[in-house]
Amino acid sequence: MRKLKEKKQTNIQQEQAGKAVQIYYELAGSGRQNNKTGLITSSPKTAGVQEPRHSYRPTPSRSEAQTATGRPDSARNKAVQAGVKGSWESAYRRLFNEIKVRRYSPKTLKSYTTWVRKMQYFCKSKDPALLSTDDVKDFLTFLAVKQQVSASSQNQAFNALLFFFRHVLGREFGKVDGVVRAKRRPYIPVVLSRGEIDAILANLKYPYDLVVKLLYGCGLRLFECLNLRVQSLNFELGILTVHDGKGKKDRTVPLPLAILPELREHLEKVKALHDRDLDEGYAGAFMFDALERKYKNAAREFVWQWFFPAKTLTFVLEAMEYRRYHLHERYVQKAIKRAVSRP
Repeated sequence: MRKLKEKKQTNIQQEQAGKAVQIYYELAGSGRQNNKTGLITSSPKTAGVQEPRHSYRPTPSRSEAQTATGRPDSARNKAVQAGVKGSWESAYRRLFNEIKVRRYSPKTLKSYTTWVRKMQYFCKSKDPALLSTDDVKDFLTFLAVKQQVSASSQNQAFNALLFFFRHVLGREFGKVDGVVRAKRRPYIPVVLSRGEIDAILANLKYPYDLVVKLLYGCGLRLFECLNLRVQSLNFELGILTVHDGKGKKDRTVPLPLAILPELREHLEKVKALHDRDLDEGYAGAFMFDALERKYKNAAREFVWQWFFPAKTLTFVLEAMEYRRYHLHERYVQKAIKRAVSRP
C-alpha cells in the first residue's frame, strides 16, 4: 500500500488493490499482513488471513471472523474448497463421458462445457450437488438482461444446463418459470447474386476457390466439405456422399457438372501428395473413432485421404509420428473474407 501511495494512486485505486490482494490470498489459502507495508504475505506458520487496511468488505460471517482473528480453521476451509473443486472436476468428467457415449459432435462438447463453466463462475463455484432451478433462472436472466445475449445463445445455454442436470447431476431440471427471455428478432438472410458469387470466386486462390464452389454447388456446410475423403466422391455416378453431417446423418448430393474437370485435376494433385507422403514414411491421415484399430492400414490407403488435405504434416508427439489433417476451417474463412473485401 505504501508503494501505491508513493505513486499517488487515488484512495479508490488503493482500496481496489487491497481488495484484490485479499481475494487472492483467500483463494490461495493462508496468509498474513505485513505491518510495515500493509500488504498480505504468505506464511506457512500463520493460518489466518487479516483484512487489508483499505477494505470495503461487508460484515464477515462467523467462519470469516474466525479466520480474520487468526484462529486455526483455514485447514477446514481448504478441505471444503478442495472438496468442491473435486466435485466440479468429477462433474466435468461425467459431462465429457455422457456426451461421448451419445456420440455428439466435438462442437457440442465444447459448447456445453463452456456454458457449464460460465454457470459455475456465475454461482461462484457452488457445489454442483447444491445447484437448484433458481440458480439456473438467475443465470439465464443474467444472460438476457446483463449480457444481452441473443435468443439462440440463451436457448443453447438452457439446453446445455438441462443436459447437465439430467445426465450428469442425475436429477430432473424442474419447471423453469419467470425467466427473462432474450427476444428473437426477425432475420432476413443475405443472398448474393450470381455476379457477386463470380466476383468472389475470381478473387479466391486454389484450393479455396474449389472449396467455395463445392459449398455453393452442393449446398454443403463448411465442416462437411473439409471432412470429405477421397472415397466421398463418385465420379462415375456423379454424386458426393456426406458422412456424419449435421446430426451425424449421411446424405448424397449431385456433383456440379461444371466443376468436374477441376475436381479431377485436384484429385490428381492429392494423389501426388499422398505418394510423396508415403515415400517419406508418414503414418497416414487422421482417422476417427476406432476405425484405425480395426483396419490398421486404412490411414495410409488413398481412399481414406482427405480430399482437401492440409499443406503441412502434423507431428503427433505421443506416437512420435507424422500425420496429415484436412484443411483448417479458419484458413478458408480468412480466404473468403479477403476475397470479399477486395474491390
